[in-house]
Amino acid sequence: MAEITGERGRGVDVTAYGPERFSSRELSRLAFGERLLDLAEDPDLALLERCKFVAIFADMIDEFFQVRVVSLLDKVAAGVETPSVDGVRPRQQLSDIRERVLALVERQDRIVLDGLVPALRAAGIDLVRVSELDEEQRSRLGRFFDQNVYPVLTPLAVDPGHPFPMISNLSLNIAVSVRDESTGEERSARVKVPSSLPRFLNAGAGRWCLLEDLIVAHLDRLFPGMSIGRADIFRVTRNADLTLEEDEADDLMVALEIELRRRRFGEALRVEIQRGMSGDFLDLLVDQLDLTHESVYVSDAPLGLHDLWSLYDMDRPDLKGEGWSPLTPTRLLVGDHVGDIFSAIREGDVLLHHPYDSFSDSVEMFVAQAAEDPKVVAIKQTLYRTSGDSPVVRSLIRAAERGKQVVALVELKARFDEAANIEWAKALEDAGVHVVYGVVGLKTHSKTSLVVRQEGDRMMRYAHVATGNYNSKTARSYEDFGLLTADADVTRDVGELFNFLTGFARVVDYRRLIVSPAHTRERVIELIRVQRDRGADGAIAIKVNGLTDPAIIDALYEASAAGAEVRLAVRTLCCLRPGVPGLSERIEVHSLVGEFLEHSRILIFGRPGEVGYSVYMGSADLMERNLDRRVEVLVPVSSPGPREELRDAFEVTWRDDRFSWLLGPDRRWRRLQSVEGFSAQAEFKRRALARSRSLTH
Repeated sequence: MAEITGERGRGVDVTAYGPERFSSRELSRLAFGERLLDLAEDPDLALLERCKFVAIFADMIDEFFQVRVVSLLDKVAAGVETPSVDGVRPRQQLSDIRERVLALVERQDRIVLDGLVPALRAAGIDLVRVSELDEEQRSRLGRFFDQNVYPVLTPLAVDPGHPFPMISNLSLNIAVSVRDESTGEERSARVKVPSSLPRFLNAGAGRWCLLEDLIVAHLDRLFPGMSIGRADIFRVTRNADLTLEEDEADDLMVALEIELRRRRFGEALRVEIQRGMSGDFLDLLVDQLDLTHESVYVSDAPLGLHDLWSLYDMDRPDLKGEGWSPLTPTRLLVGDHVGDIFSAIREGDVLLHHPYDSFSDSVEMFVAQAAEDPKVVAIKQTLYRTSGDSPVVRSLIRAAERGKQVVALVELKARFDEAANIEWAKALEDAGVHVVYGVVGLKTHSKTSLVVRQEGDRMMRYAHVATGNYNSKTARSYEDFGLLTADADVTRDVGELFNFLTGFARVVDYRRLIVSPAHTRERVIELIRVQRDRGADGAIAIKVNGLTDPAIIDALYEASAAGAEVRLAVRTLCCLRPGVPGLSERIEVHSLVGEFLEHSRILIFGRPGEVGYSVYMGSADLMERNLDRRVEVLVPVSSPGPREELRDAFEVTWRDDRFSWLLGPDRRWRRLQSVEGFSAQAEFKRRALARSRSLTH
């Protein structure tokens, strides 16, 4: 292996380390699943919190197949042999993924069956089979079946006279074998478990049954005159990636609505079955779905463990963590209530940290006050993912009804939120809002809002730039930052960004913002190299959701080889290998996984008081999709107070030894041994409470 040389890191050839210097993107994603299961197995966590992490894991694996595995399958089908950045070809990647997923599913089953189920029973939530119920409990669920379940069930025969039924994506199904006693003929059928009904059914006396088990117990009602044989549960995962050719679509919304209807029955990717399924039906299932047995995943635990969310929603505070109620940011308070937000912003930039700071009392109030303020003449807003009952959207509608100029950039292609965004786009258009769908070929992922206000003889601009979506639901569970500012250069840039998104401009000269896909990679590498050239005095601290871009990873390697300190807090994907001798010995990578999903992106270059010290925050992860195929925004935070708040937040996150993992040069994540027992998220709660109490005394 080539030796890395060069004065203060200049001329370093990190490519001499070859593809071994990178880790697999796909296996890195699955390693995040391991961290979720670590928490599900943690006896120090409240019981329903552990159930929640299994539900998150199940969601993650579903999405992984729907989005990532399908991409590899497409490459194999097309005969693509080009290896990924870590040197592995698509077919081998699929083999590696299957091996890892099988191990993860086996671990999930053991956690659920050997750990959570007995613990739930001890806590008064006893998950049992219908056959284990007493007569009164069976009668209770029998009435529920008659009144609520039986009317919506539709048994579908599977024989030469009945084509194999379409199995919708992620639906739970029962494969039933029956015998006609009059002829002795054996037949097969499929029964879909209704997703509109609760999965966990209360039988009384602390006993709960699964909906599918109740259906199986009453199959004789669906097949009268037949003898019931086997009843096996299965679930199919399908391709959820939309194949939308924007430049060929006359109407993007109509084209997307058609694609969404197709998604439910996209190409099958995975079949999940419970152990012991009839071999004959499994062969039929695999054949009809045009799959191989390599696509079959066998589980001992119930399928579709996403539904553990419904257990988490139980009113059992004794089985949950301490919880959190977001607090009104102190900068916005006048007495006991939120004051004039525009006055607060004019006094200086306001940094918001959610969910510790209330989203409704800050961001939503910012847009609501703008909608009602007679001095406000225009509001411009990006919407990537928003909640089902969105106060922000309602404010935009109200502003349009009051005669203000309102522009909403709705990203219709936000994966898994397309249908909701289509409905919001229609509602906004009906109210007179000017709705645009972004730039062809790009997703608009930036989180920006702009308010234009007439103040005396001039127009003042106020902006909100954030790391998280305008979604009141996720703002209570995702950790994010937002900046409210009236800085002339920043607000001008935000205005130019909206002109780019709504018009035809392709070249924009931003003064302060760093915007993808035009400048982010180039600018971030430039900032890294400044620290590289400082040698041992260089310092880089980055917090992101994912780090996969090869060019940025190589720049970080160069900085490390030159002696700079590099600290990376990466929640999920990390293709960089820290601690490799000669290459990345000065790089350390942590991952914090806690009660709230760490979602903010912070980039810090240098140290306070040094020339060139800079702090950025925004929507962009350091991944190819964010740098090349999305509109993203990073904003420099130059106000001393907010800038140091961001740096301090990174330091608090880095100090966590309760819910953090350390990435090793062998690509393995290992949970940090807790010495201080320090939880960053608990510390942020404590600080928010202390600020709130200081105002009341």
